[in-house]
Amino acid sequence: MKDRNRHPLQAMALVSIILSQLAGSVLIGLFSGRWADQWLDTEPLFLILGLLLGLAAGVFMMLRTVHHFFSGD
Repeated sequence: MKDRNRHPLQAMALVSIILSQLAGSVLIGLFSGRWADQWLDTEPLFLILGLLLGLAAGVFMMLRTVHHFFSGD
């Protein structure tokens, strides 16, 4: 952490961004997997796959956001 004089609102903004990225990517994965299951008639397969892919994408975006926040770019 290079700059220790960050405003508390910046930390709240970082938490809000992380929460929305994680929740949004998981929800998109769930709904797209559910849609693919209904379309292809393969009930839990794409739902689970979409959940895992959404979670992986959310964690990747979270790590990118935290790295960007602390690098000072």
